[in-house]
Amino acid sequence: MDDLPFLMSSIAWPVVLLLAWVVGERLHSLWKVPRVSSYVAVGLLAGLAGQPGMNVEHVGFSFLANVALALVLFELGYRINLRWFRHNPWVLAVGLVESFVTFGLVYWASGWFDLAWEVRLIIAALAVSASPAGIVRVANELRGAGQVTERVMHLCAINCLVAVMLVKIVVGYWHLSTSGDWVMASLGSIYGLFIAVALGGALGVLVPLLMRSPDMRSHGATVLFALAVLLLTTAAFALKVSPLLAALSFGIVARERRVQLTNAQRDFGSVGDLLGMFLFVYVAALIDWGHVWTTIGMAVVLLALRVASKVACNLAVARLSGITTRKGWLTGLALTPMSAFAILLLEQSRLTGFEPAVAAFAALAAMMALQELFGPWVTQRSLMAAHETHVTAETVSKS
Repeated sequence: MDDLPFLMSSIAWPVVLLLAWVVGERLHSLWKVPRVSSYVAVGLLAGLAGQPGMNVEHVGFSFLANVALALVLFELGYRINLRWFRHNPWVLAVGLVESFVTFGLVYWASGWFDLAWEVRLIIAALAVSASPAGIVRVANELRGAGQVTERVMHLCAINCLVAVMLVKIVVGYWHLSTSGDWVMASLGSIYGLFIAVALGGALGVLVPLLMRSPDMRSHGATVLFALAVLLLTTAAFALKVSPLLAALSFGIVARERRVQLTNAQRDFGSVGDLLGMFLFVYVAALIDWGHVWTTIGMAVVLLALRVASKVACNLAVARLSGITTRKGWLTGLALTPMSAFAILLLEQSRLTGFEPAVAAFAALAAMMALQELFGPWVTQRSLMAAHETHVTAETVSKS
């Protein structure tokens, strides 16, 4: 019996992940609940219960979560067609304008809640991002394809790129205001962005060269890309740059190098599913329920402004960019999820010495919990309403 506490601590994570998988599959089968929402719910409950062994502050868990999200960002980057921006510049324009409108609105509104300026800036920067993990997983789950789906993918990538840049600028500005060293603050931001993009771009060129071998064109390609993402994440951690930006750059460059991936290779099969499940459980378990109840009012206000910004901007240019106003509305709604990417980006900033990250994470607790639970639902229903999936809203209502 003396070994029982040790045993319970040792099996905590496997048991929680198994429970998340069972709940996710069951609820999806019964009511078409997005699997990622079920994973988040289990993670939130595990964090609330204080399950022994759920030591979410262990650095190894953070690394594993970054690997999981890097796999998704590689897939998102691979789906980005840069030529589309040249043929339809309105998509790029609305992505950039909406990002900065969201930043401005959230920064302005956060001033109503007695937050320090650096906390307001970092919250506004993170609010720009969409959740690539949530959006890509839901789209894959529904086998989504069409104007809204592809537009959401491209806008999500733009949002994430802008969010990373804004976070780097905010962190650099904070270091400048505390140390007064312009050179270090500037080089810190520029260095991080440049190295991350360079790492991803280099692998995006190298890996396609390795794939020229006939042995690498089938099952071996999945392993090769997974190992490349693992290498990329490890190198980014060592250099203290963003593995998320590096992985996104890797996918974009690989696409431009004419690498052809099958569906199995894109989502990395069962390994990708397992890591994705761990990612959502992990980020949900990070949330402190004590902070959720104290920030719920702010979360509702900021979420409303964030969604309104995305919907309004996409509605404004819907006709100009070649889609109906209805699809513009649905595109904005589908960009609602915001969780895992923002949490890991904030965590990385904390590890690099950005002290306000702790206060920002506490202020974002309710916002993240709501986004993680309900954001995937909004994306799912938006894609269904656009009739770009193999399941329609009518089918779901009858089941």
